[in-house]
Amino acid sequence: MRSDLISRRALLSQVGGAAALSMTLSAIGPNRAEAQSRPMRLGGPIFVKSDDPAVLAKAHRDLGYRAAYAPEVALTDKDRINATIKEFAAQDVAIAEVGAWVNMLDPDPEKRRKNMEYVTQRLALAEALGARCCVDISGSYNPEVWYGPHPKNLSQEFMDATAENARKLIDAVKPTRTTFSIEMMPWNLPTGPDEYLRLIQTVDRKAFAVHLDVCNVMNSPARLYNNGDVIRECFHKLGRWIVSCHAKDLKWETEYQVCFREVIPGRGMIDYQAYVEELSRLPVDAPLMLEHLKTAEEYAEGRSYIQRVAKSLGLSFGAAGGIASARPLNGASEPHPN
Repeated sequence: MRSDLISRRALLSQVGGAAALSMTLSAIGPNRAEAQSRPMRLGGPIFVKSDDPAVLAKAHRDLGYRAAYAPEVALTDKDRINATIKEFAAQDVAIAEVGAWVNMLDPDPEKRRKNMEYVTQRLALAEALGARCCVDISGSYNPEVWYGPHPKNLSQEFMDATAENARKLIDAVKPTRTTFSIEMMPWNLPTGPDEYLRLIQTVDRKAFAVHLDVCNVMNSPARLYNNGDVIRECFHKLGRWIVSCHAKDLKWETEYQVCFREVIPGRGMIDYQAYVEELSRLPVDAPLMLEHLKTAEEYAEGRSYIQRVAKSLGLSFGAAGGIASARPLNGASEPHPN
């Protein structure tokens, strides 16, 4: 049997650990020529006052976007869900993600239960919309800050609890049109691609995927100095499971302790040539979503920079943009730490 026809479950069953899995993945990359000939998808928040799915979908294309954060819609509002699917498909705008930014490992049992219920509902909404993923972080044992540091956040207990949560969510919703994914974080597991590979093995569910934010992996000077190589490693090891990505940048501010600040793409140290080139090689058109900026002008700057990088590599996001101005649509860009 050809290696590229091995099923995901069969592949995982044939390897004994992350190192063996990584060696196997190196021989199963996508057809790069075919992948690079396909336009990629760029997305971000829009700045339009409307609840009309047709208006919202067109507003994305007017900005040069072919991907979107899920518009605000109730899981019970079937008509609006169907209209959103129809209008976004008509504009060739993929719904990249439904955010579920709560602490699935809250040390308070009742808060943890409510948070898991919320993430279950968000995953169900992602399934109803046909979004690429529902995304969260693993969470934290920190009792005060839902994504904050805690010594147990780097423990095997944390990893086991995260895997159990992912299985519970997927088994409850049984998604077939979407996936559940988490992001790596600088101080909460998984913090890098090898840890994520072990998590994939442990979860062992077809609907468990990877949402990649390369900035979240840069948790040391060594990684930031060599971030192009780190980015390539993430795609090399996790590419088969990557369904969506975040776009931002990091600037190293001079302090007595290490201090990385998020900035507009193009103003920091992240190797966007490596990021965009590896994105283009994925077997699926995983959206690259701008986030954590404040104004339409900041998003326009970051969007233009990423588009210029793609053009310099002979690549394309498949759309030319216009200009939109107003406040962000409620729910279009959900607050989260990563």
